[in-house]
Amino acid sequence: SPPGLLLLTSFLLHVKEDHASPTRLVCDNRLIQKYIVEAKDMEKKAGQCQALPALSCPAVLPLVDFTFQQWKSKSNETKRREILCDLALLVSAAAGAQGQVSDECGARQLSQLYQHANSFFLLLQTFSWEAGHWEPSCSPHSMEQTHITSIFFTYRRLVQGKLRFFFYDLAKVLCK
Repeated sequence: SPPGLLLLTSFLLHVKEDHASPTRLVCDNRLIQKYIVEAKDMEKKAGQCQALPALSCPAVLPLVDFTFQQWKSKSNETKRREILCDLALLVSAAAGAQGQVSDECGARQLSQLYQHANSFFLLLQTFSWEAGHWEPSCSPHSMEQTHITSIFFTYRRLVQGKLRFFFYDLAKVLCK
Protein backbone atom coordinates (compact mmCIF):
# COMPACT_ATOMS: atom_id res chain seq x y z
CA SER A 1 0.00 0.00 0.00
CA PRO A 2 1.33 3.49 -0.78
CA PRO A 3 1.03 4.85 2.82
CA GLY A 4 2.80 1.75 4.18
CA LEU A 5 5.49 2.02 1.53
CA LEU A 6 5.98 5.68 2.38
CA LEU A 7 6.37 4.87 6.09
CA LEU A 8 8.81 2.05 5.39
CA THR A 9 10.84 4.27 3.05
CA SER A 10 10.99 7.09 5.59
CA PHE A 11 12.02 4.61 8.30
CA LEU A 12 14.77 3.15 6.16
CA LEU A 13 16.00 6.64 5.30
CA HIS A 14 15.99 7.53 9.01
CA VAL A 15 17.85 4.31 9.79
CA LYS A 16 20.36 5.12 7.06
CA GLU A 17 20.97 8.59 8.51
CA ASP A 18 21.73 6.91 11.83
CA HIS A 19 24.30 4.72 10.01
CA ALA A 20 22.20 1.65 10.79
CA SER A 21 20.71 -1.03 8.63
CA PRO A 22 18.43 -3.92 9.50
CA THR A 23 21.52 -6.16 9.65
CA ARG A 24 23.46 -3.65 11.74
CA LEU A 25 20.51 -3.32 14.10
CA VAL A 26 20.68 -7.06 14.66
CA CYS A 27 24.49 -7.42 14.61
CA ASP A 28 25.42 -4.40 16.72
CA ASN A 29 24.20 -5.16 20.24
CA ARG A 30 24.70 -1.50 21.23
CA LEU A 31 21.70 -0.48 19.08
CA ILE A 32 19.17 -2.71 20.84
CA GLN A 33 20.63 -1.52 24.15
CA LYS A 34 20.04 2.08 22.95
CA TYR A 35 16.39 1.23 22.18
CA ILE A 36 15.98 -0.37 25.62
CA VAL A 37 17.32 2.79 27.27
CA GLU A 38 14.98 4.91 25.14
CA ALA A 39 12.00 2.74 26.11
CA LYS A 40 12.89 3.12 29.80
CA ASP A 41 13.30 6.87 29.32
CA MET A 42 9.91 7.22 27.61
CA GLU A 43 8.26 5.24 30.42
CA LYS A 44 9.95 7.41 33.08
CA LYS A 45 9.02 10.67 31.33
CA ALA A 46 5.41 9.55 30.86
CA GLY A 47 5.26 8.75 34.58
CA GLN A 48 6.39 12.32 35.31
CA CYS A 49 3.67 13.94 33.17
CA GLN A 50 1.04 15.80 35.14
CA ALA A 51 -2.47 14.38 35.44
CA LEU A 52 -2.55 11.76 32.69
CA PRO A 53 -6.23 10.86 32.38
CA ALA A 54 -7.57 7.33 32.63
CA LEU A 55 -8.44 6.11 29.16
CA SER A 56 -12.19 6.23 28.54
CA CYS A 57 -11.71 3.56 25.88
CA PRO A 58 -9.33 0.96 27.38
CA ALA A 59 -6.16 0.14 25.46
CA VAL A 60 -5.81 -3.50 24.38
CA LEU A 61 -2.23 -4.45 25.20
CA PRO A 62 -0.34 -7.64 24.43
CA LEU A 63 0.86 -9.87 27.24
CA VAL A 64 4.56 -9.86 26.40
CA ASP A 65 5.99 -12.04 29.18
CA PHE A 66 7.41 -15.40 28.17
CA THR A 67 9.53 -18.22 29.49
CA PHE A 68 12.98 -18.62 28.02
CA GLN A 69 12.42 -22.34 27.36
CA GLN A 70 9.23 -21.63 25.38
CA TRP A 71 11.03 -18.89 23.44
CA LYS A 72 13.99 -21.11 22.53
CA SER A 73 11.67 -23.79 21.14
CA LYS A 74 10.12 -21.46 18.54
CA SER A 75 11.39 -20.81 15.02
CA ASN A 76 12.64 -17.32 14.15
CA GLU A 77 9.63 -16.89 11.88
CA THR A 78 7.23 -17.78 14.70
CA LYS A 79 9.02 -15.34 17.01
CA ARG A 80 8.86 -12.61 14.35
CA ARG A 81 5.14 -13.11 13.80
CA GLU A 82 4.47 -13.08 17.55
CA ILE A 83 6.39 -9.82 17.98
CA LEU A 84 4.58 -8.31 14.97
CA CYS A 85 1.26 -9.13 16.65
CA ASP A 86 2.45 -7.54 19.90
CA LEU A 87 3.69 -4.43 18.06
CA ALA A 88 0.43 -4.13 16.09
CA LEU A 89 -1.50 -3.98 19.38
CA LEU A 90 0.95 -1.48 20.87
CA VAL A 91 0.83 0.79 17.82
CA SER A 92 -2.96 0.69 17.91
CA ALA A 93 -3.05 1.34 21.67
CA ALA A 94 -0.67 4.31 21.36
CA ALA A 95 -2.69 5.77 18.48
CA GLY A 96 -5.95 5.35 20.41
CA ALA A 97 -4.51 6.88 23.57
CA GLN A 98 -3.11 9.86 21.65
CA GLY A 99 -6.67 10.85 20.77
CA GLN A 100 -7.60 10.84 24.47
CA VAL A 101 -4.67 12.84 25.85
CA SER A 102 -4.67 16.62 25.73
CA ASP A 103 -1.65 17.06 28.02
CA GLU A 104 1.38 18.09 25.91
CA CYS A 105 3.82 15.96 27.92
CA GLY A 106 1.74 12.79 27.63
CA ALA A 107 0.94 13.41 23.97
CA ARG A 108 4.64 13.90 23.16
CA GLN A 109 5.64 10.64 24.87
CA LEU A 110 2.81 8.70 23.22
CA SER A 111 3.82 10.09 19.84
CA GLN A 112 7.41 8.98 20.41
CA LEU A 113 6.31 5.51 21.54
CA TYR A 114 4.04 5.23 18.51
CA GLN A 115 6.91 6.15 16.17
CA HIS A 116 9.35 3.70 17.77
CA ALA A 117 6.88 0.79 17.90
CA ASN A 118 5.74 1.46 14.33
CA SER A 119 9.35 1.58 13.12
CA PHE A 120 10.05 -1.83 14.66
CA PHE A 121 6.77 -3.10 13.19
CA LEU A 122 7.76 -1.96 9.68
CA LEU A 123 11.30 -3.27 10.07
CA LEU A 124 10.21 -6.72 11.22
CA GLN A 125 7.95 -7.01 8.19
CA THR A 126 11.10 -6.93 6.03
CA PHE A 127 12.48 -10.08 7.72
CA SER A 128 10.70 -13.21 6.55
CA TRP A 129 11.70 -16.84 6.25
CA GLU A 130 8.43 -18.15 4.87
CA ALA A 131 6.66 -17.47 1.61
CA GLY A 132 3.92 -14.87 1.73
CA HIS A 133 3.74 -11.73 3.73
CA TRP A 134 2.55 -10.97 7.23
CA GLU A 135 -1.19 -10.73 7.66
CA PRO A 136 -2.61 -8.97 10.71
CA SER A 137 -4.83 -11.96 11.55
CA CYS A 138 -3.14 -12.86 14.80
CA SER A 139 -4.78 -12.95 18.17
CA PRO A 140 -2.08 -12.60 20.79
CA HIS A 141 -2.88 -12.93 24.47
CA SER A 142 -3.98 -9.50 25.56
CA MET A 143 -5.42 -7.42 28.38
CA GLU A 144 -7.31 -4.16 28.59
CA GLN A 145 -5.78 -1.27 30.51
CA THR A 146 -7.05 2.20 31.30
CA HIS A 147 -3.72 3.56 32.58
CA ILE A 148 -1.64 5.27 29.89
CA THR A 149 1.57 4.35 31.69
CA SER A 150 0.76 0.65 31.12
CA ILE A 151 1.31 1.22 27.37
CA PHE A 152 4.86 2.40 28.09
CA PHE A 153 5.45 -0.45 30.55
CA THR A 154 4.33 -3.03 27.98
CA TYR A 155 6.48 -1.49 25.25
CA ARG A 156 9.56 -1.48 27.49
CA ARG A 157 8.96 -5.11 28.46
CA LEU A 158 8.59 -6.08 24.80
CA VAL A 159 11.83 -4.32 23.78
CA GLN A 160 13.76 -5.67 26.79
CA GLY A 161 12.42 -9.18 26.33
CA LYS A 162 11.16 -10.65 23.10
CA LEU A 163 12.72 -8.08 20.77
CA ARG A 164 16.16 -8.22 22.38
CA PHE A 165 16.20 -12.04 22.39
CA PHE A 166 14.87 -12.14 18.82
CA PHE A 167 17.71 -9.88 17.64
CA TYR A 168 20.16 -12.04 19.58
CA ASP A 169 18.82 -15.14 17.78
CA LEU A 170 18.98 -13.39 14.39
CA ALA A 171 22.55 -12.29 15.05
CA LYS A 172 23.59 -15.96 15.27
CA VAL A 173 22.32 -16.41 11.71
CA LEU A 174 23.07 -13.05 10.07
CA CYS A 175 26.29 -11.86 11.69
CA LYS A 176 28.88 -14.48 10.93
